[in-house]
Amino acid sequence: MDADVLVVGAGLAGLRCARVLHDAGHEVVVLEAADAVGGRIRTDRVDGFLVDRGFQLLNPAYPAVRRWVDVDALGLQGFGAGVAAVTESGTAVLGHPMRAPGLLPGTARTALAHPREVAAVLRWAAPLLRPRGRTRLSEVLAGRADVGRAEALDRAGLDGLLRRVVDRFLAGVLLEDDGSTADRFALLLAWMFARGVPSLPVDGMQALPEQLAAPLGDRVRIGHRVEGVTGATVTAADRTWTARQVVVATDGPRARELAGIEVPATKGVVTTWWSATDAPSSDLLHVDARRDPRGPLVNAAVVSRAAPSYAPPGRHLMQGSALLGPGRVTDEAVVRRHAGDLLGVDPTRWEVVARHEVPDALPAQPAPYSATRPVRVGELVVCGDHRDTGSIQGALVSGQRAAEAVLAALR
Repeated sequence: MDADVLVVGAGLAGLRCARVLHDAGHEVVVLEAADAVGGRIRTDRVDGFLVDRGFQLLNPAYPAVRRWVDVDALGLQGFGAGVAAVTESGTAVLGHPMRAPGLLPGTARTALAHPREVAAVLRWAAPLLRPRGRTRLSEVLAGRADVGRAEALDRAGLDGLLRRVVDRFLAGVLLEDDGSTADRFALLLAWMFARGVPSLPVDGMQALPEQLAAPLGDRVRIGHRVEGVTGATVTAADRTWTARQVVVATDGPRARELAGIEVPATKGVVTTWWSATDAPSSDLLHVDARRDPRGPLVNAAVVSRAAPSYAPPGRHLMQGSALLGPGRVTDEAVVRRHAGDLLGVDPTRWEVVARHEVPDALPAQPAPYSATRPVRVGELVVCGDHRDTGSIQGALVSGQRAAEAVLAALR
């Protein structure tokens, strides 16, 4: 027997699971097919730039992050607490009134010009505004109609500019623009955005899984692709491993292959990164809030304004992200024009740094909404954000749940 527990996959869920089991005194081996830890969270270094594989942000307000991550050690660099929405008449800036006081005048002008829409936003977000005492937000949301976010916004009477801002901001977060995500999950994410400023670590997003992996040392074996899992036996390309318990900690499609389980559909994104010698001074996320968007991007940003470590001295780094799917346009020239349009600059002299297509970036979270799925599947334990919520929070929590299931079995 090679270990007490074999964990297949060194993403956030697998690393959290392995760490809990290791701290409990069990011998754990993590097998990872890639050449580094992180799963879908990876950072490439290209000519002095840091480019994450897909535009990702870390929200330090996530409870699992606050509890299990040394946030200070990551050296987080925060984006502005707001959004710049491009409209037919210019760019409207909306910011958090407490976290972005400098954006308050622009936010107030937009709100005063659309009072009916503001009231509708407040109706939609009412569960986030009510005093809860010791009642958890998830319990408050349990009484909410279990519908998709588009239907929930319709019920609240939200339309016009603010509807487009909410829709297009969430499209970049949820990786869908049809409003199919469960409203309860969308509200949970909105609550997290209100409580924390999405940020980037000074060494790139991969610094997060690397921090989780560090205490495990050589128990994490990279470059070991698993070809099959049967009971307590794992077949890799070079050898067969055995253990008292096996945890499949991969993304949804791979978990389906290895464990034969049902998993949610996945949503994809393509992110293009450009460099330039000059860039707008904005550290906000930019979205297209026009009635007829002029391109495929769900968002664009000057990443180096928020996270200077992502670009070498004298250069700036921009990103534009578009959804993947049948019939969607992701041609570089098209997304470049749209990114320049959203940022208000001429992009013709931008240079492509990298382009990442991530077809299985997030699991779908449609209504009816289920925050958790079983981690125990027959003889196996399975974890990943497809077992919980499609987020960093969900990945970490699923890893914790998987470890607890393993500990119960080993006892």
